[in-house]
Amino acid sequence: MSMTALVLRSQGIGGLLTAVPALRALRRSGLRVVLACPPELSELAALTGAVDRLLPAGGLGPLTWPVPGEQDGDHPPLPLDLAVNLHGAGPQSHRVLLATLPRSLWAYAHEALPWVKGPRWNPAENDVLRWCRLLEWHGVPADPEDLRLPTPMVASPAPGAVVLHPGAGGASLPWPPDRFAEVARTLSEEGLPLAITGNRRERPMALLVATRAVLPPQIVLAGRTSLRELCALVAGARLVISGDPGMAQLATSYGTPSVVVSAPDGRRHPVLHEGATVRSHIAAGDVVRAAERALAAGVR
Repeated sequence: MSMTALVLRSQGIGGLLTAVPALRALRRSGLRVVLACPPELSELAALTGAVDRLLPAGGLGPLTWPVPGEQDGDHPPLPLDLAVNLHGAGPQSHRVLLATLPRSLWAYAHEALPWVKGPRWNPAENDVLRWCRLLEWHGVPADPEDLRLPTPMVASPAPGAVVLHPGAGGASLPWPPDRFAEVARTLSEEGLPLAITGNRRERPMALLVATRAVLPPQIVLAGRTSLRELCALVAGARLVISGDPGMAQLATSYGTPSVVVSAPDGRRHPVLHEGATVRSHIAAGDVVRAAERALAAGVR
């Protein structure tokens, strides 16, 4: 019987995607991977090809172990072989996993739990590299370039579109809708097909962008796509323009060019197709020019 690793990554789309190389490394090492993450990410977890079972989790609430449905009433549950913290620096996330009584815990070292051995946390490190480094410290090689996802076997709701995602995924305030509307209007006037995405809560904002851009509400897909359909949309898109770093990470997973913008809070996000940066206070015209460069380059 394969040893089981319970992996905590209880965050959104971007959080799960940055853990893909580490999850695949664990799976390649022969471990059975049980991923503790929000249940709405189940379709995305399946696309990684690295998750054997999902354990519903939200935030840093207690985890139920064994996984519901796997207990045998005639036999006591087997001890958990390994818990892996791909959630954060600790100590709260460490304690959530320790409460499942694993034989071993792989996590970053924290002074509050000196008996947990691991590498030192680097707050400036990219998440993809961070989780790969944790596994390598424990002798499991991980490839940080192993990010690509397969395109799901569903039709894209808008093949070949430029995707605008005005929401920020809860990371910060979104880039102003008026600027997204100006970008949408300009690209539409250039003859480019558009799709505006977001979750159900972000649908009013997406409709506002379409209205101010004088575009039909039919292009607003926010709140109307499953996660698999969103993946198919991004996989077949010409470009993604997003206020959500998680959406940009999804574009990276499919090799789709992406421009990321954010609220005026001093942050900078990468223009992924050219390795530069877009400052949060820039005008809509700057984003349009960055989008045009990406489209002209045809990078996939």
